[in-house]
Formats: sequence, C-alpha cells, structure tokens
Amino acid sequence: MRAVAARVTRASVTVDGAVTGALEEPGLLVLLGIHADDDRVKAATMARKLHELRILRDEQSCASAGAPLLVVSQFTLYGDTRKGRRPSFVAAARPEVAEPLVDAVVQELRDRGASVATGRFGAMMAVESVNDGPFTVLLRSRPLSRCRSRCPGT
Repeated sequence: MRAVAARVTRASVTVDGAVTGALEEPGLLVLLGIHADDDRVKAATMARKLHELRILRDEQSCASAGAPLLVVSQFTLYGDTRKGRRPSFVAAARPEVAEPLVDAVVQELRDRGASVATGRFGAMMAVESVNDGPFTVLLRSRPLSRCRSRCPGT
C-alpha cells in the first residue's frame, strides 16, 4: 500500500460536476494506491500512519490537531515505467480487491476519530488542492511480520 500525503489548507474532489469530498480547513490530502498483495492488516497500518503523521503545522498530526483527511484512491501510484514510456499497472490491485481496502483505510481512520472525506472509487475525479508549504510525503505500509527486524516501529 502506498500513500502520497500532502499538507493542504483546503482540497476537494469533483465527479461529474459535483463535489464528492472536500476539506475546508487545513488537513491532509491523501492519494492512496493499493497493491495486489495488500490486505486489511496493511490497511490498518496505513490508517494509523496517516492519522499520526506529524507533518501539519507545529509538528502536529491529524490525531493531535483534529485535522481532517481527504482520501482519494489512485491505482496509478503503482505504475511501473522501468520498461519504456507506457506505465504498467500489473502491481496495482484489481478493483474488486482495491475498493474494499480503500474503504477499510477510511473506516479505520474514522474508527480512530478522524474526520474523513473521500473521492469516488473508480471514477474520473478532478482533485483540487492548495498545498501548504508545500509539504508532501510518500508512505508505505508493511506488515509487522515481514519487516520487524528491518524496520522497527512500522
């Protein structure tokens, strides 16, 4: 699982001319990609990382500041361009696998008390944002069983 998290002062997602999700106050815009091998454990780990990520002003997180998140699914985060000019998306999860995992991340965030807005899975979305900083980071989620010795604290 990969996420691009950007600190924003506001952001919105529009589908077919209608806003489906918006942040009207500072928070995080999250572009979320699901790998073919991802599962609910990784979804929970990603939700925790996003909620506790200290990239808001004054080293605050969404958890500590009560800031909202706008989560937008984006399979293109798994685009592979090592072999030519046309990206391959074979590593991205199929929609029937990816959608429930995107929903799981959103639900995990809400279960943690976060205010979460979303785009619409599989739709052509227009994403607008006003980046703050700009401050943007890439996150990955790994299961604890695979990386305990290599990446403590994951």
